[in-house]
Amino acid sequence: MNITPFTRFRFVNAYFVQEEDGVTLVDTTMNAAEKLIAAAPGTIRRIALTHGHGDHVGSLDELKKRLGESVEVLMPEIDAQIHAGEREKTGGSWPKLETKPDVLLHEGDRVGSLEVVASPGHTPGHVAFLDTRDRALLAGDVFTTFGRVEVTDHFYPRFPFAAMVTWDKERDLESARALRALEPTVLLAGHGPVVRDPAAAIDAAIARASG
Repeated sequence: MNITPFTRFRFVNAYFVQEEDGVTLVDTTMNAAEKLIAAAPGTIRRIALTHGHGDHVGSLDELKKRLGESVEVLMPEIDAQIHAGEREKTGGSWPKLETKPDVLLHEGDRVGSLEVVASPGHTPGHVAFLDTRDRALLAGDVFTTFGRVEVTDHFYPRFPFAAMVTWDKERDLESARALRALEPTVLLAGHGPVVRDPAAAIDAAIARASG
């Protein structure tokens, strides 16, 4: 696998994706810029965000200050519009960001080896990233994996926070089904451990969410 997890406060994940020209950082956790730079397995060339909630963009401004203008920032268009005040905020934390994205992400875009997959529901613009080399899936907050894989459209006592701030539960479940159809080999969620060969676990999670 070309992806290395980085976990902050034991519950929120960012991921380093190794590319030929360096590293793509997917999400930034919170208050972790220095630690992320130190842990990166190479030079961070770009920062790609699954969505705009504070636990995923919380280190963005400090990272941009430390890494400079050469680092490209990519964010889903709708969530970028929320941060810019062009759309109404949904549930969850939307911190004020000084950093403006260089690229607005849409379905089918490429970020190095990653393909952008629209997966709205948790937030209006939420995206996932599929590594086209080995079909590892960076699923953001469509799923959590504490205890077991769960869709974030419903309350799960082991980790209830993602579901509490999910914007549209029906669309979130639709996105979970769409991500399952990609036949991922590895599931890397925003919260919880890496799950290898996740098909059965995702199927069970979708079945529970659909009940």
